[in-house]
Amino acid sequence: MDQFGMQEALKTLGLAEINKGCSTGNNWLGTTSNLIESYSPVDGKLIGKVAVSTKEDYEAVMAAGQKAYKIWRVMPAPLRGEIVRQFGNKLRDYKEPLGKLVSYEMGNRTRKVWVRFKK
Repeated sequence: MDQFGMQEALKTLGLAEINKGCSTGNNWLGTTSNLIESYSPVDGKLIGKVAVSTKEDYEAVMAAGQKAYKIWRVMPAPLRGEIVRQFGNKLRDYKEPLGKLVSYEMGNRTRKVWVRFKK
């Protein structure tokens, strides 16, 4: 895995050997001890593990999303646009490590992955 520069990419993205399964936007959830292992089709090596989320975890995510939507829908359009722009900037800031991860996890060429990020 290291020959593809994945250790540095995973570190940059804040990913660990074991990661939580879902997020409310403020908190990561994944309360079970059951893990899903992700292997690369490139070399068959383990990329990482994700804790399986429970129904309760997903209910918390849905509740947080509904609460956020109530705030989002009354926010002025220019402010929403600015938030979306900042989100896009953050994705572009992490384009290299995200591209490496998606390429390694899916077995795609990195260039093909970057085209998807531009869309």
